[in-house]
Amino acid sequence: MSDTLNALRIDKDDKAASGAGTSRRRKRARWPFVLLALIAAGIAAWALSPHTFTVQAATVALVYPSRAITKLTASGYIVAQRKAALATKATAQLVWLGVEEGSRVKKGQVLARLESADVEAARDQARHDLEAARFQVASAEAELTDAKLNYRRMKKLVAGDYVARSDHDAAKARLDKAEAALKQAKANLAARSEALKEAQAQLEYTDLEAPFNAVVLTKNADVGDIISPLGASSTSKAAVVTIADMGSLAAEVDVSEASLHLVTVGEPCEIMLDAIPSERFPGKVHMIVPTADRTKATVLVKVAFDTLDPRVLPEMSAKVAFLSRPLTAAETTPRVAVPPAAIVERGGKPAVFLVKDGKAALTEIVPGEPLGDMRTVAKGLEPGEKVIVSPPEKLQNGDAVTLTEG
Repeated sequence: MSDTLNALRIDKDDKAASGAGTSRRRKRARWPFVLLALIAAGIAAWALSPHTFTVQAATVALVYPSRAITKLTASGYIVAQRKAALATKATAQLVWLGVEEGSRVKKGQVLARLESADVEAARDQARHDLEAARFQVASAEAELTDAKLNYRRMKKLVAGDYVARSDHDAAKARLDKAEAALKQAKANLAARSEALKEAQAQLEYTDLEAPFNAVVLTKNADVGDIISPLGASSTSKAAVVTIADMGSLAAEVDVSEASLHLVTVGEPCEIMLDAIPSERFPGKVHMIVPTADRTKATVLVKVAFDTLDPRVLPEMSAKVAFLSRPLTAAETTPRVAVPPAAIVERGGKPAVFLVKDGKAALTEIVPGEPLGDMRTVAKGLEPGEKVIVSPPEKLQNGDAVTLTEG
């Protein structure tokens, strides 16, 4: 009986060992659930956290409606159609310069003077020679008058046989000589008169006058420089100033030979200047120069401004848009536009993703009508903002973005 009771008794060590085993089994059973919870939390955190996308961006721009009716665009420069580099026929030192770059001058205004002491002396000498020639003419006329009177007397006397025939012949010879001397004196007087005109012209060459109303573009010489009509030496200058008629400014652009059929004299154009990017200037095709540049396979086209702006200056770079028809008043106002690929639908509403501080910012917009290869936006965007073009489907508001180059 005692052996049977001992067999039924539970040993304390066995009880402890059994409890420890059960606890370990319970812990091993919980590990899969903990691991699954951690994985689920990681997936949720990844799904809810902002992602980084590499995207391409474009700038919200102001686009003119003329873009839709532009059939050709060409580049060139603003050129004055009336321009002059003022030089002189005389070779002398520049002693006075009365203008500088930007000075406005009137036709006939003296802009500069050259040293003129030698030509003034030549003019004075020609004037005195002319005066002497006049006295010679007066003397020859007096001699002719006396010779005529003497000849008449001799003619009467020889008729009455009061003087010898030789005296009559001498009087006739004297008359002929006096007539010839008068002709010579008059010819000399004419020559001296022309010499004075030449001397005066040489003196006028020392004054540089504006040939038309203009603006001084460049100053090519300074007081003290030697001015030579041919610029014969390295120290001499051929021109003193360069002027241009600002009322004759026009855009000169190169049009490809293959596109020349799209250009017609008199058709409307828009002139765009890099110096004034916010404005466009209406114009018309003034001339198609009747020759081609064989090196570039282009033809020069001159486009005149409808109204000249004082901000337009010679040699500014320009682009000309050749239009298929004249613009209406409403088409002269620019509009906000973006590439059509930048517009997406989120929540059933049109929107774009702006790039702000390296993150995508979802912005609702009110799109307008297409304008060439752009789409106008009536509300929601400002010029200069960056929009993401063709945003990925998974792109969300607040996701980090990296812009591609180029």
